[in-house]
Amino acid sequence: MSNKYILYLIDNLALEKMPRNAKRLLMLIADIAIMPIALWSAFCLRLGTMTPDLSQFWWMFPLAPLLSIPLLIKLGLYHAVVRFMGTHAMYAVLKGVTLSTLLLATIVLLSGVKGVPRSVFLIYWGVAVLYIGGSRFLMRSYFYALTRPKKTQNIYAIYGAGSSGIQLYNALRHSNEAIPVAFIDDNISLQGSLIHGIRVYAPSMLPKLIEEYGISQILLAMPSVSRTRRRAIVVELEELPVHVRTIPGLNDLVSGNAEVNELREVGIEDLLGRDAVAPDVMLLEKCIRNKNIMVTGAGGSIGSELCRQIVRLEPNCLILHELSEYALYAIDNELKNLNEKYKKNTVIIPLLGNVQDQMHIERIMQTYKIDTVYHAAAYKHVPLVEHNVLEAIKNNILGTLHTALAAKNTNVETFVLISTDKAVRPTNVMGATKRFAELILQGLAKEIAVSENTESSTRFCMVRFGNVLGSSGSVVPLFREQIRNGGPVTVTHPDIIRYFMTIPEAAQLVIQAGSMGKNGEVFVLDMGDPVKILDLAKQMIHLTGLSIKDDKNPNGDVEIEFTGLRPGEKLYEELLIGENATGTQHPRIMQAEEVSLPFDKIMEIISELEKSIQKYEIENIVKILSVYVSGYTANKEIKDYLLADTHSIRSDNNPVMENNIIEMSDKFINKEPSE
Repeated sequence: MSNKYILYLIDNLALEKMPRNAKRLLMLIADIAIMPIALWSAFCLRLGTMTPDLSQFWWMFPLAPLLSIPLLIKLGLYHAVVRFMGTHAMYAVLKGVTLSTLLLATIVLLSGVKGVPRSVFLIYWGVAVLYIGGSRFLMRSYFYALTRPKKTQNIYAIYGAGSSGIQLYNALRHSNEAIPVAFIDDNISLQGSLIHGIRVYAPSMLPKLIEEYGISQILLAMPSVSRTRRRAIVVELEELPVHVRTIPGLNDLVSGNAEVNELREVGIEDLLGRDAVAPDVMLLEKCIRNKNIMVTGAGGSIGSELCRQIVRLEPNCLILHELSEYALYAIDNELKNLNEKYKKNTVIIPLLGNVQDQMHIERIMQTYKIDTVYHAAAYKHVPLVEHNVLEAIKNNILGTLHTALAAKNTNVETFVLISTDKAVRPTNVMGATKRFAELILQGLAKEIAVSENTESSTRFCMVRFGNVLGSSGSVVPLFREQIRNGGPVTVTHPDIIRYFMTIPEAAQLVIQAGSMGKNGEVFVLDMGDPVKILDLAKQMIHLTGLSIKDDKNPNGDVEIEFTGLRPGEKLYEELLIGENATGTQHPRIMQAEEVSLPFDKIMEIISELEKSIQKYEIENIVKILSVYVSGYTANKEIKDYLLADTHSIRSDNNPVMENNIIEMSDKFINKEPSE
C-alpha cells in the first residue's frame, strides 16, 4: 500500500470526529479482542507452533478479558485521552495486566488443569502489555498524523532541550498552527537523544534542518543563561532565514508575571551581551522600606518602573504624582494589583498635579510627611521639545526648581533627580534643560551645606543614564512596528550610536544611587558598550526572518531608509562632562565631579528665564541656556510652534507656507480659496 493511499485513509477516517464516549467504547472492544489474542500468542511462543492444541484450555480465553477489563476500567485507563497519553496511562496498563495475569495464573493452578506451562503466564504478561500499550501508541501516532505539517503551518525548532524547552514543547505540541520538528542544544550529552520522539541536534545542523524541514521559526527556551551567552546565540541565528522568538526571562517566570508559552520577539536586551549586576539589598531598602515615598511623573516609563520596584520594597506610603490623568489611572490600578499579589501593605495614593505648582507640592509633602522623592517628571522627546521650548523650560527647569524647594522647605530626607546622558554637552533644548535642572540641585545642595540659617537637611543627588529599552518613543518598538508593516525602517544616520539599558535595571540603579548620595552628587550609570543603531535595525530585520532590501539585494523584504539627524540630535551621547569620575560601592555606578553654580546665581538666571517666558522671547531663552549650560550650542532651527505668527502664514515673505495653509483649508471646508 503506497504512502499516498495511507495518508488518504488518515485524512478520510472520522475517528477524531467521534464523541469521546464512542472512542472509549471502541478502545474497550479492542482490548476485549486483544487479551485472547495475547494469550494465544503466549501459547504459540512457548510451544513453538502457530497451531497449538488449546481444546482443553478454551475457557481461559474468555476468562482473560473478564479478569483484565474491569481492572483496567478501575485504574482509569479508559478516561485517558489517547493523543495526550503519558506515563500515568502506561502505569495503569502495567498494573492492570500484572494483576489480571496473577489472577489468571492463580485460577488455573487452583483448577488443577494439567498441561499449561507456567512460563506461558510470564509470556502472556509481556505480550498483553505490548499489545494494549502498543495499541495506544499506534492511535496516538494516528492522531499526530492528522496534524502533520501543512504548507500553511509554522514548522519550528526549539533551541534549548532543558526543562524550559520541554515545557515549551508540551505547551505548543497540540497546536495545529505550529509543528515542532527538532530540539537544538549545544550540550553534547543531549545531542542525538530523543525527547517526546523528537531528536536533539547540534546548533551546527540548523542550516541543514531548515532546508530539510522548512523550519520557519526558532524558539529560544533558555531563560536562565547569561546575556553574554544569549547574545552569542542570537548573533549566530541572525544569519539564518528564520524568525527567532524567545520565552520570557527567568525573573518573569519565577515571579509569575509570564508563562513559558508566552513567546516574545527577541529584544535588544538579548543583543546587549551584558548581564545585570545583582542589586545591593541594603542600598535598595535604605531610602524606601518603612518610609513615605513620592514619585513625580509616576505614569512615565521610568517613573512607573520606579513605582513597581518601590512597592516590592514595602514603603509605608507611595504617592503617585502625575499630570496625565490616564497615565495616573493606569499605574494606580497596576500597583494596587501588585500590592495585593505580593501581599504588601503599602498605602498607594494617586494625586493629579503639576510639578510647577510649589504650594501644591509642599502641601502633599507636609500632609504625607514624605521622606524620599524621585523626581521623574520631565519632557524628554528631543524633537518635540526642540519645537516647544517654553513648555520645556517650565516643566524641566521650573518644575524641578519648585519641587526641589518644596522638598527643602518640608525637610524631605532625600531628593533624587532622574537625569539623562543628553545633559552632557547638549546639542538640544531637552538636554540643556536637564543639565540646568542638575545645576539647580547642585546649587541647592551647596547652599544647604554652607548656610547656617537653614534648618533643612535634605540630601539632593542626580542620576544620569542613557536610553532605556521599551520606554515611550524608544527606537525598538518603532523598528518593530515598521518591520511588521513591511518597512521602510527609518534610521536617522548610518553612524549614530546610543547607550541602552533595560527599564528595570535603570530603576534599580536609580534607587541604589539615591541611597549613596550625601549632597549634590551626580551619579552616572555604567551603560556598557554603545550600540550602533544601523546594526540594531539590521539585526531586528534578520531575526524576524526577513531580508534587507538594498542595492545588493533588490528583492529583499524590508528597506532601511536614512532620514537625516533630527533637530537637536547628535551622533553619539556622553555620560560625563569632565574626565573626573570615581567609583562607588556599586560596580555599575560612578560619581562625576562637575562644575556647578552658586544657588543665588541660579535664581538670577531663573528670574531672567521667567521674564523671557512671559514675553515669549525664545531667542533670549536659548541665549541664556547657551551661556550657563556648559557645551550647549543652540540649534539654528529652534523655533517654538507657538510663535508661528499669523503674518508669517499669509504674507509675501512666506508664500510656500501660505499656499500649504490655503490648500489645507480648501480640503477642510471644501470650497475655492478666497483672495
